[in-house]
Amino acid sequence: MITRRTLFLAAPILAAQPVAAAAQVEDSPAAPPAQGDIDAILARQALVVATPAFQSPPFFETVDGTLRGIDAETSQKLAEALGVKLVLDRSAPTFDSAVTLIQQGKADIVVAKLSRTLARARSIGYSRPYAQLSHALIINRVRFAILSNGRQPEEVVRSFDGELGVIGGSSFEYYARANFSKAQVKTFLSWQELVAAVRDGHIDAAYRDDLEIKRLLHEDPSLTIVARSVTLTDLTDTIAIGVRRDSPHLLEFINLFLELSGRDKPMTADELVNRYLRKA
Repeated sequence: MITRRTLFLAAPILAAQPVAAAAQVEDSPAAPPAQGDIDAILARQALVVATPAFQSPPFFETVDGTLRGIDAETSQKLAEALGVKLVLDRSAPTFDSAVTLIQQGKADIVVAKLSRTLARARSIGYSRPYAQLSHALIINRVRFAILSNGRQPEEVVRSFDGELGVIGGSSFEYYARANFSKAQVKTFLSWQELVAAVRDGHIDAAYRDDLEIKRLLHEDPSLTIVARSVTLTDLTDTIAIGVRRDSPHLLEFINLFLELSGRDKPMTADELVNRYLRKA
């Protein structure tokens, strides 16, 4: 295996298989709960889950008006385990704004491919991770060659000082500034806008997790003509459920739920690809 000091091209990606549908959920948020621990949830007979408005398959996406994916199914099963209704709040435009909903007491938990970061941990709690991904880059070939200026690719990545694109309000905005201090970090509203900037040569590279890069190359193989992928195996992105800080009992319940449902062993990008992107 390699580290951030070395590079490799992404392996071929298998064809897609539809994600199993989650149960129906409410699309309108409940009134902001005054308290978020289990007694308050049982009293109101509703678990309020924050999931951003955009799509992030195979974790969450809207298909024919129904939220589907790993996180949608997890949210529904958590509500069923508590014996309450699931109320989904999809008002947040970014990951960070979904976290803000539980910080403000407007939702009980965030189930949304949420990365664990120290900045977020100052104000919310996290469940045990249910997925662990590696960091990755998708790099414009022409711009990277200019940026290299005769240097080895490993050296260029190690001391990356080009224009690095990230989704604003995501964990990778934080990671970019922490891991690539020399880079010129540029934020974009969406992954689609960011990928287009790499394809068109407006920025040098995009920074996200290896699952998203592999899914991208599966969905758009033509991108390999103008871009190459790099996986940074010494940098990990652990995915967990975000929980309100005033809900220790709920956090214990969620961790036990993950353990008893066999979801406590973090899934890797390759496992997610094989399970959800494999040809039927």
